Amino acid sequence: MKNILFKQKIKGYIDLIRPFTLLAPLIVASCIMVASFFNVGKTDSFFNIWWKTILPASFALAILNGASNALNQVTDLNGDKISKPYRPIPRGIITVKESIVISVIMYAIAFSLSIFINFMFVVFIALITIFTVTYSLPPRLKDVLFLNQLWVGIPRGLLGILAAWSVFGNALEPLPLSIGFVAMLFLIGGSITKDITDSEADKRTGTHTLVNTYGVKKAAIMVLPFMVFPFVMITMLVDIGILEPYMLFLAFLAIPGYFVFHLMIKDDVKGKHLENTSSWTLMYVTYFLFAFGFSALTIVGSVIG
Repeated sequence: MKNILFKQKIKGYIDLIRPFTLLAPLIVASCIMVASFFNVGKTDSFFNIWWKTILPASFALAILNGASNALNQVTDLNGDKISKPYRPIPRGIITVKESIVISVIMYAIAFSLSIFINFMFVVFIALITIFTVTYSLPPRLKDVLFLNQLWVGIPRGLLGILAAWSVFGNALEPLPLSIGFVAMLFLIGGSITKDITDSEADKRTGTHTLVNTYGVKKAAIMVLPFMVFPFVMITMLVDIGILEPYMLFLAFLAIPGYFVFHLMIKDDVKGKHLENTSSWTLMYVTYFLFAFGFSALTIVGSVIG
């Protein structure tokens, strides 16, 4: 019996940090760091850099996201009792106090890892932390219409990209800033995909989202420009010389961006995957492809350039 309870506890801790969502900062950050490494023309051994710098920095951003997930589940308890009763806190497997402790420990670990990278990385970790904490804690910005989308898009898109780039390069140069803004705009729109299955629970607990305020179809139409335009904007960035011509391949991501909108219109609750809808899953996949594509093209450009 004790062994079963122990296993439930461990699984509860894992479910608390929502490991699938940690793939986004882990994969995206790694890709951007690799792109930054090759862009600045580092001559160090890439193998050594990977283990000593890229992996710890990527884990810092992933752990930071896990800390945010744990904190958010504490403050979302009333809503989760309605829409996600299978989560560890509503089920009583993990207590609120334990969740807060886990969150604080993970924030501390993320900060500790960042200290070994560089000062600018620490600054970006601190900024992302401010956004994630103010998103969840009262008076929490998750409840405020429009601001809740910004509070997802800015830290996970712009600040996450800049943090990753700052590991090897200058994050305030036009190249990382432009890539960060593309990611931010896409996530500002794409962030509403997570609100579809929580619509009723959010409404009953006082969280105002585009989905429960205007309905899924109107909300999807409102964010359609954010799903497509950021990738179309890449053609403009190439035209003015901020991005190299080979980056035009990234503009094709406007196609899956449109299909994210299409799935939202269908309100594909039946196509639920990984605790959310198909549009949410495709949104994450598109973001992964953006980061991976940018990294691959940067590497190729540095080799042939």
